[in-house]
Amino acid sequence: MADDPPPRTRTSPPPADPAPKPPASKDPNPETPRSPPPPADSESVPDPPAKSEARHRLIWHRQAIDMDIFSQILELDEDGTYDFSKEMVVAYFSQATTTFSDMDKAIARRADEKLPELSALGHFLKGSSAALGISKVQATCEKMQHYGALRDEAADKDLKADEALSKISALLVEVKAEYADAERWLKKWYEDKNESFEGVKP
Repeated sequence: MADDPPPRTRTSPPPADPAPKPPASKDPNPETPRSPPPPADSESVPDPPAKSEARHRLIWHRQAIDMDIFSQILELDEDGTYDFSKEMVVAYFSQATTTFSDMDKAIARRADEKLPELSALGHFLKGSSAALGISKVQATCEKMQHYGALRDEAADKDLKADEALSKISALLVEVKAEYADAERWLKKWYEDKNESFEGVKP
């Protein structure tokens, strides 16, 4: 009798690989170190109102007041007072007011009659302003003086009467504003020295 074949052994299948784990989810708000904000630019920070106003006044008076000339006027004061310089300033205020009134009247007349007068008035106020160091008013009045003589020195050319009158009319508005600024500055300067203009006559 033939030998029976050996019984087959059943082998179990190899274990399946474990299922891959899903990747760890990223934290939507990771706590990453933040760099400190850059220091504020000091130039971009606006000045306080008081400091800004003081700076504006300083810049303005450097452009409009010749302090070398004004200081020479102050040296004429005696006994620790400002009586002499105040009298000069008050006289200047009166002269400027009268001159502006005369300029307004001159502009109301015919061009061929008013231009010489406007030139003379510009020359007069130029001199008064120069004596106190009111440089902005001085420079504008000098232009008016030349325009009244039918001359534009900056452009190095002669002017027609209508053209000169138009330029003077525009400058008159400008010089009045410059004078008003100068008057405020001068009054504030004396006010800071505890000096009053009351009772001071031109």
